[in-house]
Amino acid sequence: MTTTAPPETATATLAVAERRKTRAGRRPGRTRTILLSTVSILLGIGIWWMLALLGFRLPTPPEVAERAWILIADGTLLADLVASLTRVLIGFALGTAVAIPVGFLMGWYVTARALIEPWIQFFRTIPPLAIIPLAIVLLGIGEEPKILVIFLAAFFACVISTFQGVVNVDRTLINAARVLGAKDGAIFLRVIVPASVPFILVGMRVGLGASWATLVAAELIAAQQGLGYRMQQAQLYYQIDTIFVGLIVIGVLGLVMDRLLLLAERKLTSWQERR
Repeated sequence: MTTTAPPETATATLAVAERRKTRAGRRPGRTRTILLSTVSILLGIGIWWMLALLGFRLPTPPEVAERAWILIADGTLLADLVASLTRVLIGFALGTAVAIPVGFLMGWYVTARALIEPWIQFFRTIPPLAIIPLAIVLLGIGEEPKILVIFLAAFFACVISTFQGVVNVDRTLINAARVLGAKDGAIFLRVIVPASVPFILVGMRVGLGASWATLVAAELIAAQQGLGYRMQQAQLYYQIDTIFVGLIVIGVLGLVMDRLLLLAERKLTSWQERR
């Protein structure tokens, strides 16, 4: 006698099968992406090596690796890495923590937008590096001015993205929530914040890149340690291999932190359709 599965069981089975099919379809795509990225990295190293051998004033990859090992062995690279990473993380975290509520405030309240936005737009056009002389005068030559310029770089990138995320929320969603009886607080928490998360995370990624880009100049302020400081000292003594070590370390750290933010973005915005 043939038995028929209940509709719920059949639906669940189809859902599981669909998920497996989707995952199976994604694996080749991921494998292909990893393979292409690996080929791209190897090709870049190969071009760099070839240019060095052709007579350009560049150290070869083995020379840079040897210099990196020397800096690791004597503890210099680790100390510089910790100093720079601490400055970037503090400046970036503070900039993001201030930018998100300010962006929400500007986007949600018209009065706050009218009061704050002109100042945001005014100071956003001033490069954080131009603040260095003022930062030294006001804060001295300690860690505070270095963190301040990194803070500004992260803040302005993130506050604009957060603001745009709020003002770009579909009005239909807000109106539908009001029709269902939701108050302003509930609309803000359940509609505005989730819809703005993708914009916020993009702003954080841009702000992170700006923080690392500002680091080298920030470490001009009487630093004794740091990747930017080490690169500036290497410039004085024409140690190009040391400069390359600093560039590679900054690039790798920035890439890893960006991938972590991208992973968080995928987890927090899993409801979005992706290509």
